[in-house]
Amino acid sequence: MWAHDKIKVLERGWLSSNNIVMLGAEGATVVDTAYVTDVDDTLRLIDEARGDAPLVRIVNTHLHSDHAGGNAALQARHGCAVWIPPGESELVDTWDEARLSYRHTSQQCPRFTSDRVFAPHDTLHMADEDWLVLPAPGHDHAMVMLWCERLGTLISADALWEKGFGVIFPELAGIPGFAQQRDTLDLIAQLQPRWVIPGHGKPFQTVDAALQVARSRIDWLSEEPRRNTDNALKVLLAFKLLEARRMTHADLTALVEASLSRNAVMRAHYPMPPEAIAAAMGEQLLRAGAAVREGDAWVATR
Repeated sequence: MWAHDKIKVLERGWLSSNNIVMLGAEGATVVDTAYVTDVDDTLRLIDEARGDAPLVRIVNTHLHSDHAGGNAALQARHGCAVWIPPGESELVDTWDEARLSYRHTSQQCPRFTSDRVFAPHDTLHMADEDWLVLPAPGHDHAMVMLWCERLGTLISADALWEKGFGVIFPELAGIPGFAQQRDTLDLIAQLQPRWVIPGHGKPFQTVDAALQVARSRIDWLSEEPRRNTDNALKVLLAFKLLEARRMTHADLTALVEASLSRNAVMRAHYPMPPEAIAAAMGEQLLRAGAAVREGDAWVATR
């Protein structure tokens, strides 16, 4: 079980990323801030974890809505600085919700401002330790990981979970992502971490086994790219269902239509009516235990 008096891992549900609260001489830093609909819990949990330490900084591993959705509320309450990885600072400055992915995924992220852009190979001082910023493309082209060599601890974001990794979103935009995900897994293997703190799920030490699962999965996805599209659409629908708690067939169909209208790769992989796609995806959610049927509606079970 993870235990460190200066690093508090707040494991959240699958709608929200984990929050990692770092306590140091300069105050508290939180890595990633969860989804906006969970913001009341985020504020409470971070306040409990930081104790008397002022919250001085937010560090985002990437800017997906489930990792940055609490930025604005924390910034408003504490006046803390927001540090983000490179590649999207201009989009934050202009608040381009389309290119930040929020509009295309039908997800929410209240507007926040950034105070600093950090880059791969920078060193961040958190919890009185040095953390090396490492590039982690694959799930997201701008994502980073944070590595503390002295502790043998890797904050892996969505590059590696105990049982997989995040959707390879660049591939949906026609941008290579499978090879980049393999490179990121190779980098993790070279580090040989004793602990991995993932973006979702509990910290774990079974790194070799996790890497084996992840490599098998990326091979399976890249053999037939339609599988990545299937996974992406299912994840987007499941995410929206967790947020809404209840969606009718018409709701699912509207979300499918919106996703297809904005993505040529998805349209190419789904040459069938949105109503049929929504029905098939709804059945997958039922089989996965993520939803139950109540009349014409799907209701989230998690």
